[in-house]
Amino acid sequence: MATVYHNLSDYDRSTLPEPEVLARQRYAIVVAEWNSDITFPMLEGAKKMLLDAGVDESNIIVSYVPGTVELTYGAAEYLNEVNAVIVIGCVIKGDTPHFDYVCQSVTQGITILNTKDIAPVIFSVLTVLDKQQAIDRAGGKLGNKGTEGAYTAIRMANL
Repeated sequence: MATVYHNLSDYDRSTLPEPEVLARQRYAIVVAEWNSDITFPMLEGAKKMLLDAGVDESNIIVSYVPGTVELTYGAAEYLNEVNAVIVIGCVIKGDTPHFDYVCQSVTQGITILNTKDIAPVIFSVLTVLDKQQAIDRAGGKLGNKGTEGAYTAIRMANL
């Protein structure tokens, strides 16, 4: 995904399949409601990118889960129904080790889902040290990681 040196929010359209191909494909976006002021703009970035690329709006499924740990279960529910799943979440480091457990859980869970060879699950989960880092990555100066997740989902679904 992006860093200050590489930002997929400014993607090259020529790297994507033709809109006619994408119009027939289905994508699920599973979004954590925790830190919704960050995750919902990421969701909007993902949806906009899919629509702009040619995915039919009726082929975009959006599902909400309470928090980031629940993204794994939510994604697993769609593996057999879609070409790719995008999980969107945001974990901001606090004063306790909870951050480490949540990050480890979701990373491990999504990795396991990707070994099932059914549909790719794209990890658009911010794991940041403070709120400003999240804002910068949810449509701020470092792009929108939801947009990047959608771009990656299309690329992986058409690998």
